[in-house]
Amino acid sequence: MTAAPTASQTTARPELEPEPKSKLEQVLLVVFVVLPFLAVLAAVPLAWGAGWLGWSDVVIFTVFYLVSGLGVTVGFHRYFTHGSFKAKRPLRVALALAGSISLEMSVTDWVATHRRHHKYSDVEGDPHSPWRFGNDWKALTKGLFFAHVGWLFSEERTNRAKYAPDLVADKDIERIHRMFPLLVAGSMLLPGLIGGLLTWSWFGALTAFFWGSLVRVSLLHHVTWSINSVCHVFGNEDFTTRDRSRNVWWLAIPSFGESWHNLHHADPTCARHGVLKGQLDSSARVIRWFEQLGWASNVRWPNQERLAAKRVTAA
Repeated sequence: MTAAPTASQTTARPELEPEPKSKLEQVLLVVFVVLPFLAVLAAVPLAWGAGWLGWSDVVIFTVFYLVSGLGVTVGFHRYFTHGSFKAKRPLRVALALAGSISLEMSVTDWVATHRRHHKYSDVEGDPHSPWRFGNDWKALTKGLFFAHVGWLFSEERTNRAKYAPDLVADKDIERIHRMFPLLVAGSMLLPGLIGGLLTWSWFGALTAFFWGSLVRVSLLHHVTWSINSVCHVFGNEDFTTRDRSRNVWWLAIPSFGESWHNLHHADPTCARHGVLKGQLDSSARVIRWFEQLGWASNVRWPNQERLAAKRVTAA
């Protein structure tokens, strides 16, 4: 049993959990970052070779990418972190489970970290700002790597009780938070199991694991991490913010609309991030479907007056 933090610890480091990430957690993190990435590097030659990419692999990859990706964007981000809408309990639980199988973090850790990011966006205290080392090209190169993946290997863990007290107090979400290791195992093993059953072969199970687990996890991770790195350095600034968040159009489809990041930082609780003409935002479309089905309510759709007040005007 871990000893309770002392008063001095709590006072000195209120932003962080008193217990840092364990060595085992850090080793597993390396495995889940490096191994899927190696699979992505091998994906092109394997797909080119006969038999390594079948219809079942494409379907399994697509379904798991959509479920886990939207679980992060609609669930972890727009719902749990920012309260862009209210969800009925079954949807709330489903979103927490779907986001968890992305292997990015448990729902509570993810939300706590992202809320801290918004509190200190691109200033000291931000867990993953690319500007933390300075503004020159060397510092920014180092910062981009840190914002993209390097920050994950820090021993720091954002204080859940401070930044996500609502989730800590929620019995359903706390249970899912504690189930995270089991959900990780399920997310990695289920694609292979389904592939094996669909093809009735060990080879089908292997290729489904390769595409539906390894490649899917790595692609989703790097798309998500690009919002932290790329979208705070490159792109357009359509709305005024206190940080350096930007819109990056070419990430819009794989990120389900999350790369319209400048508007998000200008109006964090807005359920739609792509608010300008031509800005595709599939996460917002899914939220609209939930609203039409009666599963979601009190959706914070864009307010035109608020948007106009924040719009960057040409000099």
